[in-house]
Amino acid sequence: MKISALAIFSFFIIFNAYTQNSSISSDKILIYSKDTTQVIKLNDLGFKNRLIDPELTILYGNKALSLAKNLKYDSGIAEAYRVIGVGKYYLNQNEAAIENYLNALTYFKKSKQLEGEAKVYNNIGNLYREIDYDKSLENFERSLIIAQKLNIKDLIAGLYLNLGAVYFRKEEYNKALTHYQNSLRMFTELNNAVGILQCKQNLGLIYFNLHQLNKSEDLLLEARKQALKNKLNNSIASINLTLSSIYISQGKYELAEKTIQEGVLYAGLVKSPKLKYDYILTSYELENKRKNYQRALFYLQRVYKQDSITYKASVSDKINLLEVQHKQLEKEKQNELTIAQQKNTKILFWASSAIAIMAFFVIFLLIRNVRKSSLTNKELTRLNLAISKQKDDLDQANQNLEEIIEARTRDIKIKNKKLSEYSSHLSHQIRSPVATLKGLMLLEKDDLIEKDELVEQIGKCIYDLDDKIMNINENLNNPHKSSLISEE
Repeated sequence: MKISALAIFSFFIIFNAYTQNSSISSDKILIYSKDTTQVIKLNDLGFKNRLIDPELTILYGNKALSLAKNLKYDSGIAEAYRVIGVGKYYLNQNEAAIENYLNALTYFKKSKQLEGEAKVYNNIGNLYREIDYDKSLENFERSLIIAQKLNIKDLIAGLYLNLGAVYFRKEEYNKALTHYQNSLRMFTELNNAVGILQCKQNLGLIYFNLHQLNKSEDLLLEARKQALKNKLNNSIASINLTLSSIYISQGKYELAEKTIQEGVLYAGLVKSPKLKYDYILTSYELENKRKNYQRALFYLQRVYKQDSITYKASVSDKINLLEVQHKQLEKEKQNELTIAQQKNTKILFWASSAIAIMAFFVIFLLIRNVRKSSLTNKELTRLNLAISKQKDDLDQANQNLEEIIEARTRDIKIKNKKLSEYSSHLSHQIRSPVATLKGLMLLEKDDLIEKDELVEQIGKCIYDLDDKIMNINENLNNPHKSSLISEE
């Protein structure tokens, strides 16, 4: 009864705690949902600002990362790392970018977000696009396989655009053009304004290299108009760069100078060292075409100096990227080992818990059996006492019965003795009349007695015999008289 009462009491405590926790949990879920929505919002804002202000992208990404870590929201952490990496990429901080991308990849794999993995591979491909074409294509192709498997159309369109950019740098213009056209078709179907803009920008660049200047200018002006409308500073700076080269080729030097000045302004807004370098090189080409050699020499010196720095930085970036990637892969392996160990620890914990629960139930059953045994023993003791009492009563009854039997045996013995005495007395009493009759018969045989006297004597014997028999019967039925007779 104590265990049952304890179990019921525990049940009510657990039930009460569960109901309280349920209400608390529902509040926590609402707060958690609200906070995760804030993480998603911050990541979206950061990504949208990548072409406007990369530093703002990093700021939003860091805020999202801090909040997501507090919430232990793995998907949010992964996307925040990716957004930060995008911001670093647009600021040409490649080493920091790859580190963030690889962190993002780790968390996307942990939360089994294939779409996130595909996006990160795309970002890594962009990172290698300037320094290692093969590595870039490898990551783009890996991303494309996942995107096609999941049918993520906007990502597929973006990957076609990026693949085209790599083939353009490899001077495989036909492949580049095919990918750009596929990308433009898909972005048009999706009504993605930014994607369409970037496709037209890249198509303008490729037509410029194919010396189709008018077609290139028309595409770039359309793209520039859309970029200005959406305030995409990075795109404006890149488009102006190509337009200024077109104007130089067309001999429109004043328009080229104006376009360069505007482009330098936007390159400064996005803080892109690469765009600034490209504008120095374009300024040299403009001044050289104008035959302003002194000014051209000034820009050439800056280009030479920047080329040396850029080459060293490019080699350094490539080495650093590979080192960071190698370290990150080692870190991932270590994390996988840690996760495996944690899984084993969890398995051991649950196994131990299961054994502990089983042990608890075994102990509970043993206690229950002990209690049952105790109750059974008490009942057996009670029954033994009852049986002992019954045995004592039976022994007493047997003793009384023995006494009764003994008394009756004694009485029978007395009666048998009396019967023996009666029998002896009877034979003695009856023998006299019988002997008389026998004598009379002998007298009558010898004719020594008269018939009348014989009859008379026989009658007397008969009466005497009858009296004796009646007397014996009376004594048998009256013990008191019998004792008197025996005394006589």
